[in-house]
Amino acid sequence: MTSPATVTVRAATVADRERWDRFVAAAPAATFFHRYAWRNVIERAFGHATHFLLAERGAEIVGVLPLGHVSSLLFGNSLISTPFCVYGGPVATDTEAEQELVSAATALAVKLGVDYLELRNRAPICSDWPTKDLYVTFRRTISASDADNLQAIPRKQRAIVRKSADAGLTAVVSDDVDEQWRAYSASVRNLGTPVFGRRYFRILKEEFGADCEVLSVRHSGVSVAGVMSFYFRDEVLPYYGGGVAEARDLSANDFMYWELMRRAAARGVRVFDYGRSKRDTGSYRFKKHWGFEPEPLYYQYFLVKARAMPDLSPSNARYRMLIETWKRMPLALTRVLGPMIARNLG
Repeated sequence: MTSPATVTVRAATVADRERWDRFVAAAPAATFFHRYAWRNVIERAFGHATHFLLAERGAEIVGVLPLGHVSSLLFGNSLISTPFCVYGGPVATDTEAEQELVSAATALAVKLGVDYLELRNRAPICSDWPTKDLYVTFRRTISASDADNLQAIPRKQRAIVRKSADAGLTAVVSDDVDEQWRAYSASVRNLGTPVFGRRYFRILKEEFGADCEVLSVRHSGVSVAGVMSFYFRDEVLPYYGGGVAEARDLSANDFMYWELMRRAAARGVRVFDYGRSKRDTGSYRFKKHWGFEPEPLYYQYFLVKARAMPDLSPSNARYRMLIETWKRMPLALTRVLGPMIARNLG
């Protein structure tokens, strides 16, 4: 009787890209953020080193784990799966392969001398690791029918969506990443958050092509809101969205997400992933108003030099004064300074 082949873990190379992506496309637990192109995005946009681990049993891929090494004086030294993404962690065909990937990642974390290894899981993997329950995600099945999807939205929010349709707004799919970035950068400044550089958004579009789409909302021909969304299998993920100050009175964000849902449903998408939010925040409540229910995320940590889990959240009192100061800064200045800070947030 032949015993099963041993699982081996090695560093993936560019030659593995097609095999890697075929595995990710077929693996039920995989997400858009496990795609190989994130390696290019992280390296090109931010200059961080990446370590994409590949588990094989013989000639067959049985698991993947994308990792990025983010190190800065301000925010510490970390190994993350996957930095700048809401999901990550190992994806494997069986427990043995998963455990081998985790073991390889912890060994790498020790070798690199990081403060901690962070796995951003949708399900808990390492039961004995410290786990942060700060974040949740919002996902829901949508119908091919606009009427059904509208009816699934609670009554008060449904009325806002209908009202926004009468506000003279238009939505167009655009390749103008800069237009979307200008609206997004205004939105995150108002939240006190440093914005990513526009080059990052251009690289996302270059790397993911048709699976990275920009929807721009305009009023009287002027852009007031926009969202960059990712498509993966039968899912759509509105990932970077926001609007200028006028967007609020126009309910432009409500119009934008409804238009995205409607257009995605028409192209066969059946899962609308509203993405990550911190518990009991404005974005958390906004998504609840749409009838989405929160699902816990499990951010798990292997501590190397750190004594406790990191807390880079805006709710951390340490950053409160900085956030309030950022909100009052001129928008043009935040667009210059923001990318230098955001590149190290991971």
